[in-house]
Amino acid sequence: MALAVLILSVPMEAQSQNKRTKEKQVKNVIYMIGDGMGLTQVTAAMLAKESPLALQDATYVGLQRTHSASSEVTDSAASGTALATGKKTYNGAIGMDENKQPVESVLAKSKKAGLATGVIATYSVTNATPASFVAHNESRGNEFEIAEDYLDSDIDVFIGGGVKFFEKREDGRNLSEELKAKGYTIGHSMDEVKNVTSGRLGALLADNAMPTIKQGRGNMLPEATAQALTILSNNSSKGFFLMVEGSQIDGGGHDNNPEKVVLELLDFDAAVKVAFEYADQHPGTLVVVTADHETGGLTLPEKDKKAVPEFSTKGHTGTMVPVYAYGTGASAFTGIMDNTDIPKKIEALMKLK
Repeated sequence: MALAVLILSVPMEAQSQNKRTKEKQVKNVIYMIGDGMGLTQVTAAMLAKESPLALQDATYVGLQRTHSASSEVTDSAASGTALATGKKTYNGAIGMDENKQPVESVLAKSKKAGLATGVIATYSVTNATPASFVAHNESRGNEFEIAEDYLDSDIDVFIGGGVKFFEKREDGRNLSEELKAKGYTIGHSMDEVKNVTSGRLGALLADNAMPTIKQGRGNMLPEATAQALTILSNNSSKGFFLMVEGSQIDGGGHDNNPEKVVLELLDFDAAVKVAFEYADQHPGTLVVVTADHETGGLTLPEKDKKAVPEFSTKGHTGTMVPVYAYGTGASAFTGIMDNTDIPKKIEALMKLK
């Protein structure tokens, strides 16, 4: 009887070990970037909201350095490229290294591995951060060229602004029609986005940037995030990689407009809540939330027993920015990191080559 128990216990133990190993494997990644979101921006949003932010549920927190190869103060193109590829580059470069050679993003590597992929932004999908995951160009200003790279990316889902770069071109091409010929559904409203649950979707919801929250964008970002997660989950049993950018926190910093900063950050946090809830329901999902840089040099000095927002610049700063992680593999994102470390950690956890 003892021998029988011993024989039976071995495969059960092995099965338990396999289960634990499987649970540690990262299958899905939701990579969220708050453009211009420093620690003070997050603090301002915390003070403005009566209930806790979703970000406060992050199980691991770190910091990242943001400098580029050409400057101690990065722009969104160089930082976006670093966050996407793990390579430092000069300010203005999209998916290229210092020598203007293309470098592969974690999104492209995910697609090669058979995973579904997507990007979402509240600015144009050709703007610096989303472009860095999809395109390769010497200059972030070449948005009509960057739009063409979406045709070759084989990305499953992209949602944001940018109609003019795809459909109102001087060369006469209509990239949306070319994408349709490749099997994409092209939508121009959130109602159309919500009708798609699988397959390839390109949603261009504004001529260039999306409206701000104050201008009436509504719940586009959290709703688009939820819909993209449905589509990507249905598109590949191997898993997915999704980048979500809260693009217009940055604009609030550039405008020295604290209300815009807070409203845009709270909207981004609503998308973070969607991502954290998905991770809760789908073991094997990692959520990493960070920023490309801080914008505005925001501080919160005390005046009449209140923390009052004050800005020191209308540009970017070189301060470190937060990294929040949640779900499978989250413990890898603690301490002080370089921005190039984050995609490298993601690739290692996903076992991408």
